[in-house]
Amino acid sequence: MTRFAKIDRDTNETKIKVELNLDGTGQADIKTGVGFMDHMLDLFIKHGLFDGKILADGDTWIDDHHTTEDIGIVLGQAFREALGDKKGIKRYGTAFVPMDDALAQVVVDCSNRPHLEYRVTPGLNAKVGNFDTELVHEFLWKFALEARINLHVIVPYGHNTHHIIEAIFKATARALDAAVEIDPRVKGVPSTKGLLT
Repeated sequence: MTRFAKIDRDTNETKIKVELNLDGTGQADIKTGVGFMDHMLDLFIKHGLFDGKILADGDTWIDDHHTTEDIGIVLGQAFREALGDKKGIKRYGTAFVPMDDALAQVVVDCSNRPHLEYRVTPGLNAKVGNFDTELVHEFLWKFALEARINLHVIVPYGHNTHHIIEAIFKATARALDAAVEIDPRVKGVPSTKGLLT
């Protein structure tokens, strides 16, 4: 069974195309017009062992906000669709990822109860290159909302903003990979309610 989704979103601000295979090998085709997001999304696909195509054409002459936000929306929708009925998944995933001076912990629950808890204790510099780092929160919140997952991002320490954000994206991908893994011991969905949709 291949868990795959293809989602397009066309607005006056952005045009986004996402293809996502949850049962991939880490093959990525990323072209968003936002260089830093290209790098982070490439890491996300690679470390999640997904296959993904993420193409965006947005109003980046204004800033990167609309493009980054809409990528989070569409990628979240694709994740939710690809996950399907969630039968047999482990549901929960956690990952600790160090990146030089920084450590990120991410915990996820594919629960259909969207929430983002974002606790980046060291704080971030306002920019990495031309990228506004406040958009990391925006991206993760929209992704969690549309994927309908509970996403906790915790960074207890770190100095370099690039390293902190990179650790966040890698840990998010690895936690999601663990959560969506099929466990043959799980019959139906992993919930006493009998429903995760």
